[in-house]
Amino acid sequence: MQSEPIMDLAHLGHLELLTPKPDETLKFFVNVMGMTESGREGESVYLRAYDDYERHSLKLTASKLPGMGHVAYRARSPQALERRVAALRGSGFEFGWTDGDLAHGPAFVCKDPDGHKIELYYETQWYEAPPELRPAMKNQAQKYPARGMNVRRLDHWNGLAVDIEANRAFFEKYLGFRLTEQIVLNDGSEAAMWMTCTNKSYDFAYTRDHTGTKGRFHHITYAVNSREEVLIAADIALENGVYIETGPHKHAIQQTFFLYLYEPGGNRVEVANATARLILAPDWKPIRWSEAERKKGQAWGLKTIESFHTYGTPPV
Repeated sequence: MQSEPIMDLAHLGHLELLTPKPDETLKFFVNVMGMTESGREGESVYLRAYDDYERHSLKLTASKLPGMGHVAYRARSPQALERRVAALRGSGFEFGWTDGDLAHGPAFVCKDPDGHKIELYYETQWYEAPPELRPAMKNQAQKYPARGMNVRRLDHWNGLAVDIEANRAFFEKYLGFRLTEQIVLNDGSEAAMWMTCTNKSYDFAYTRDHTGTKGRFHHITYAVNSREEVLIAADIALENGVYIETGPHKHAIQQTFFLYLYEPGGNRVEVANATARLILAPDWKPIRWSEAERKKGQAWGLKTIESFHTYGTPPV
């Protein structure tokens, strides 16, 4: 008999990005990505895409090296948060409670087997646009910025990990994520995974770190409204001297239409179409990709650029 799915997490809430060039990184996200600053505290600046309902979805923190500080997921209710805390107690993965951060309440902090720092929270501050940013449509969080790439919302993130199988088991057992797609090598080992806690096809992905270094960061993804806007984003990157790593093109896995850039601090950023595939089947069977299938490249034959497999932050 199939066990009842754990639906205690509502969605990916925000991500903290570390940057050795905080001023340049901030200008990139505001002027090129089209995001809006929504707060400052200490060495950190908080940013939002125009249709994020929470006050922020990105925290930029000054640091000696680039990478990810933490990733945060919002629980579906206070009770759901307590259930996840109870499950993590005594697991060896828990750190404990913090008082929270700017615009969100108490958070329970844990880590995955690779050491990525994860926050779980429920209490949050909904964004209230000031008069000059109030939208014409009351069902939209903020006025369309008409600046840069005009990213609409935080979509997903990608981490690098040493042991994909151990991390998959952690996210399934303790946090209730479902596996939707994966890469399995000829020797039977798992090389990558795409997981969801919503009905989107994925909220995050992990790929194997070729250096064997734990807990590194691959990229953060913001969504725009269409494929055409991804193409326009490439032109905007070109005009602003932003390094384009690969794309625009379409992934074979998950079929995301993508563009990969490097922000000035050295972190990889993806701009993708917002029309994500949905996983509506409660008994979805994960799609498994083989080595041979992956060697064919992306959906329309573009070979995956070598740096996509080798570059992550912090650098090794």
